[in-house]
Amino acid sequence: MEWIAVLIVAALVFGVCFLVDKGFAKLFRSQAQHYSGLSVRLNKKYGAFGLILFVLGLGAVFAGAAQGMLLTVGGAFIMVIGVCLVVYYMSFGVFYDDDTFLLTTFGKRSKAYRYSEITGQQLYNNYGQTVIELHMADGRTVQLQAAMPGVYPFLDKAFSAWCRQRGIREADCAFHDTDNSCWFPSVEEN
Repeated sequence: MEWIAVLIVAALVFGVCFLVDKGFAKLFRSQAQHYSGLSVRLNKKYGAFGLILFVLGLGAVFAGAAQGMLLTVGGAFIMVIGVCLVVYYMSFGVFYDDDTFLLTTFGKRSKAYRYSEITGQQLYNNYGQTVIELHMADGRTVQLQAAMPGVYPFLDKAFSAWCRQRGIREADCAFHDTDNSCWFPSVEEN
């Protein structure tokens, strides 16, 4: 009987998350780039891990109600961390089409950029993970992890469109070396 209750609660949680995701998409994703079907998103583990933490925190809050304040406070803290991970996963994305890309991040207004506004790139190694940082003409940076789904097709499209919009031939770009994760000139070269 307990397993049935757990399955029902899990189905309700996942159902609510599905509805929130669909509602979030309808409310906040209304630009043309969102509907191109091309995007760079965070790995789904952020959302899944956040959801698991939320459910575990909720369970700790309910268990703590009968046993003590420490479990309730700890559960609430874990719930907040879970919600933050889910919101971060749902709010970050780079959506693109042939001429522009749209950067959406938590706490900042979505901004559309032309590919020609990319001024350079910088590479970082973060705990064995390659991070490609694109520098924009307005001073903003776009940080993309190599493990993000869709990052390499985006960078290939961005480089081709960057060359086209700037009137440069791809063969004239000596810095372009995809084997070494170099699509744009280094920031130091600019």
